[in-house]
Amino acid sequence: MKKNRYLLYLLLCGVMLYIALPELNLQAGGKEALFAGSWLFLALLVFAGNLAAFLYTSKKRAVPGSGKMGSNQKRKSRVYTG
Repeated sequence: MKKNRYLLYLLLCGVMLYIALPELNLQAGGKEALFAGSWLFLALLVFAGNLAAFLYTSKKRAVPGSGKMGSNQKRKSRVYTG
């Protein structure tokens, strides 16, 4: 389930980069180039972080009897008096 979320984030980041790259001008001077460079740097950090999370998430293995309610646990109930 988490892999699907990371894949969605990767695709959204790719679309965002695809749309923004023609608009960013690194050749300009001053604040415009600083903004474009910092925006690209942060976008690539987001892409790299999501790619690492997508590639290196551990697969959970189901262990018998370790569900939400263990095999030796009793179900707790709340009693409201009032």
